[in-house]
Formats: sequence, structure tokens, C-alpha cells
Amino acid sequence: MKKISLGLVFHPTKDVTPVASTVVEWATRNEFGVYVLEADRDRAPEGVRPLPPEEFVTRCDALVSIGGDGTMLGALRLVADDPRPVLGVNIGKLGFLIEVDPIQLGTALDRLTAGDFTVEPHSCLRITVDGKEFVAFNDLALVRQPGSGVAAASLAVDGQRYGYYRCDSLVLATAAGSTAYNYAAGGPVISPATECLILTPTAPLSGIARSLVLSAGEPVRLDMMPDSGDVALEVDGRALAHVTRGGSVQVRLEPRAGLVVRLDSETHRQRSYVKLSLLDLPLLPEELRELIPASYRARLER
Repeated sequence: MKKISLGLVFHPTKDVTPVASTVVEWATRNEFGVYVLEADRDRAPEGVRPLPPEEFVTRCDALVSIGGDGTMLGALRLVADDPRPVLGVNIGKLGFLIEVDPIQLGTALDRLTAGDFTVEPHSCLRITVDGKEFVAFNDLALVRQPGSGVAAASLAVDGQRYGYYRCDSLVLATAAGSTAYNYAAGGPVISPATECLILTPTAPLSGIARSLVLSAGEPVRLDMMPDSGDVALEVDGRALAHVTRGGSVQVRLEPRAGLVVRLDSETHRQRSYVKLSLLDLPLLPEELRELIPASYRARLER
């Protein structure tokens, strides 16, 4: 078994103690180092060493994300400049990116350190706004601010003017992120194995009204038009900046910026298909549980 250092990435609010403790107990038995970001030191069990972000990234050979898809995206962003495997442990809801449940964690760690896994490469979006740089693994969205008018932007693809958008928001997604905001906006679902960039407007008033799919080698530039309202820039669901009229947003796709650990790719793919189909059912999550046979539901609730 190869000795590696593991970095833990926590959901920002949920109780991660049971899962984190399992990792630490496993690592102690096998004499592995376990690290956590300094910001999470108070939530980490004994035996975990806190590190500043820069040292955390360079010290860890693999990351264990404990949470849902949002936590997983944050872990991928942490190491986007120097990708290494990220194993997701699901304590969230749907978990499209995540394969492992807490009960499977011990076996998953054994396989991770034995090299008995594959990696699913994920593209990211490299975003530049007013000299500031951001990274998204799912999507970015330019979202109109209430009362300030619509989001209006002209589009250039690989330096060539293409057209314009006038809409409530404009979503730019990776293939893996196509099942998130893009899907909710009526955009296409794209295989995560595809290296492409999807643009989907929501509630378009004029201009380009349908989704546009571009290749990895076609960088995008959006220039906010003089009559545009102020828009918020959301990156993987986090509002990080504002773009005013006259501002611009440049986006390029970077393949293989994220490495997601897969232990059973086929089973994960099948589960994702089921989860995606459930999104279209007019039922709440607690109502969906009633569709599970009682005997199996009892096992899940133990």
C-alpha cells in the first residue's frame, strides 16, 4: 500500500464529524498523514493537522470531499492548478459527482491507496473579469439584478463576433455542469466525457434564444452592452462579482483540470441517470422516499 497524504474538505455547515473520524481512524491504522484547511481546524477530529491553503494543496496527494456536490466542486477548485484525485463522500442530497456513501468509506480508502480506481477527468472554466480570475467546474451565470434591467451582452467566439443576448441570465456550463443550472434553464444534457462549453440564456427577450455548444478550443468573450443592467457573476452557484455595462467576461475551457475518483464507473453512471430522471418528478425529496420499498427504507434509516 503506497503511503500518501490525504486532505479533508468539509461541507461548510453540516456535521462532518462521523465521516472525518472514520478517515482519521483508518489513516492512524495505516500510518497516513491527514490534513485540513486552517479554516476548518475547529471542526476536525484529533490527529488532523491544519494547513494554510497553499501548503494544503502542495502537501496532499489526494483529497476526500465530505459533503455534497458543492463541497466536491470546492475541492476540485482548490487543486485546479495542480490536479490530483478527489474522492467524494456523500452527506448531501442528489450528489451527481459523488460515488461513495459513508458506509463504503473504509473500502474506498483501501482502494484509493492501493491504486485500484480510475479517474474521471473534468474540464473547468477559466474566467477573467476586470483582471480578476475565477475557476468554475459546473458553470458561471450572468444574472440580472432586480430593477436594473435585463442582462444584455454581445458574444464573440474565438475572436469572431457571433451575436448578442438579451435575457434574465446567461449560463455558461461545462459538460459535467450541464445537469445543473443549464438543465434547469432548458439546456441540453451533455455527456461528462465531452470537452465542450454550453451557453444557455434564460427567459431570452431577443438575440440568441437557444443553447449554443462550443468546442474546447473556442474561447468566449461577452461584452456587456450599453443598455444592459448590472449583472451578478455567479461561479458554481457563488455570487463573486458584479459586471457593469461596458464590462467584459472572458471564458475558456480547460480540459482535465479536475480528477474525480471512480471505483465503479458503470454503477455511478446508472445512478446518475436515475437521479436525473427524478428531477422531473413533481415530488419533494421526502415524498420520493415513500417510493422506496419499506424493507430497504428501514435499512437506509438505521
